[in-house]
Amino acid sequence: MEYSVENIQVMEGLEAVRMRPGMYIGTTGSRGLHHILWELVDNAIDEAANGYASFVEIVLGRDGTVTVTDDGRGIPVGIHEKHGVSGVELVFTQLHAGGKFGNDSYGYSGGLHGVGASVVNALSSYLRAEVFTQGRAYMQEFEPLVDSSGKLHPGRPKAPLKEVGRTRKQGTVVTFKPDERVFESTEMNFELISRRMRELAYLNRGIIMRLIDLRKQKREAEYCFLSGLTDFVAFLNADKTALYPAPIYFKGEKDGIAVEVAMQHNDGYAESIFSYVNNIPTTEGGMHETGFKAALTKVLNDYCRRTGVLKEKDASLSGEDFREGLTAVLSLKMKTIQFEGQTKTRLGNTEARPAVEYVVMEQLIPFLEDLKNSETASRIAEKAQKAAHAREAARKAKSVAREKNKLENAPLVGKLSSCTGRNIQKNELFIVEGDSAGGSAKQGRDRSFQAILPLRGKPLNVEKKRLDQVLENAEFRSIITALGTGIGEDFDLAQRKYEKVIILSDADQDGAHIRAILLTFFYRYMKPLIMNGHIYIGLPPLYKVHKGERVIYAYNEAELALAAKELGRGYLVQRYKGLGEMNPSQLWETTMNPDCRSLIRVGIEDAADVEHIVTVLMGDKVHSRKEYISEFANFNKRDAFLEKGYAQSEKPAANS
Repeated sequence: MEYSVENIQVMEGLEAVRMRPGMYIGTTGSRGLHHILWELVDNAIDEAANGYASFVEIVLGRDGTVTVTDDGRGIPVGIHEKHGVSGVELVFTQLHAGGKFGNDSYGYSGGLHGVGASVVNALSSYLRAEVFTQGRAYMQEFEPLVDSSGKLHPGRPKAPLKEVGRTRKQGTVVTFKPDERVFESTEMNFELISRRMRELAYLNRGIIMRLIDLRKQKREAEYCFLSGLTDFVAFLNADKTALYPAPIYFKGEKDGIAVEVAMQHNDGYAESIFSYVNNIPTTEGGMHETGFKAALTKVLNDYCRRTGVLKEKDASLSGEDFREGLTAVLSLKMKTIQFEGQTKTRLGNTEARPAVEYVVMEQLIPFLEDLKNSETASRIAEKAQKAAHAREAARKAKSVAREKNKLENAPLVGKLSSCTGRNIQKNELFIVEGDSAGGSAKQGRDRSFQAILPLRGKPLNVEKKRLDQVLENAEFRSIITALGTGIGEDFDLAQRKYEKVIILSDADQDGAHIRAILLTFFYRYMKPLIMNGHIYIGLPPLYKVHKGERVIYAYNEAELALAAKELGRGYLVQRYKGLGEMNPSQLWETTMNPDCRSLIRVGIEDAADVEHIVTVLMGDKVHSRKEYISEFANFNKRDAFLEKGYAQSEKPAANS
């Protein structure tokens, strides 16, 4: 397919990006910093997804630069008839300029969900584009320009695009340096980038994804998966016990929408479906997931009827029954994408549902009817029947729980200390480890908007239990009742009673375990609380450093050293073994006061990676858990959460 300068359409120019970067990349924090990298990676992946590139490479330079390389067709270098400059200059200086707004140059594109390479240029202190095409090499540099009045003009070309020699290479190389005047930090996160590159390698079979870190700690990562989604599902189920040896894989096309599916059941109880459209994660699902679930339920129910698993008098099994323990990856390629909501993580295209339904039914029915797959099919049916029995038990348990809750929240008498305020947007629920800490928290809180729910002992690890067993646990029944949202399929975010749910546990191993158990519960049964930013981790200090009337609280060893240096000789140190050792005023001052506390807001950057980590940490495979903990765990330092990119720190004066 020809890709020339005439395919590039221009929609608007660039200064506004620098003035209000948050409007274009969401935030000037870590997420926004990596967003500008994803803009360039998306462009390279679009070349690969359309069959024009075989590798994508990212290099993190010692000087703070980032280089993205692909071996695609290269940005068009010709002069645009209307604008009188090269295609390269248009792409990097005009917002929404590119070859993806029509369907002539790209069959499928993920780049359209973003804001374009021009935003990378606008928010960089330097950018260099190198293009290799048709035996020639070209180069153009860009940097901010300050005019005579002192006004800054971002991303101005230093000179027109120039030819710099002959070459046998093909593709595009973009080197940029994020501007320190824009971003809170310009430090790229190796682990976060590596995870996204691995995910893209799974979604684009055979494409080589390479990451090279030339900074202080030199590291490399390279991914290439010849079986694509099948390898992806095998990775996600690696620390689970699969019901059948190999994932089920099929693909097809309907009305110009290409559908690819890989799926495999395990002996667990959680449903894990990961969907993508043109390589974009759709973490909130959408019409394609709806179509997949509907078709899967119909096909499997029909199979159970035909084979006698379900008798004529038996009721059909529910979709939940068939999806218990299911790990599935659904990937669509389509020409025009419509997202719902501000987060752009839910697919709204209505035509996606019938396309997915058609492909699933066309491909899965013959798979189940093939004699060589009979054992796999029977194991799926057997697991669904067991799930149906458990679902009925859970329904009865929930019914009993609802009846109990009618009696003035009977399970919470003597436990929950609710707040007096009725403003849900301000109210906070602290889930506190132990009665002793709960007592201090109740006395130290601001009861107008802060509620306290102490836990008596460790709750159940829900990763290893069915829903009916979870509902029998007193601690979780208390949490469910306190939040008011319901659970699982009955969950309703609009019914929540608190804006913030803050896990407050000791800064030790037991506290870390309780945090992990509670986060697993919220992830499995109340995921919208996490997806919408309502779950937080409180950060109590480890040390009280004091000298005379001067007191400094330190949250880790580094802060302890700084405090000791600041106070000088003669200081005293108190090491807090638990929250219960703090009196109410200390707990308020260090951990609960919105004006000076520190919180970690829990979020999901990479849904597939979170699923893998939850399975490793909370599942049955002890060896995998030991390996992970020995390599990564550092629960006493708040930076350990941030370093892995699984959560975001909340500044005391910002959103607290």
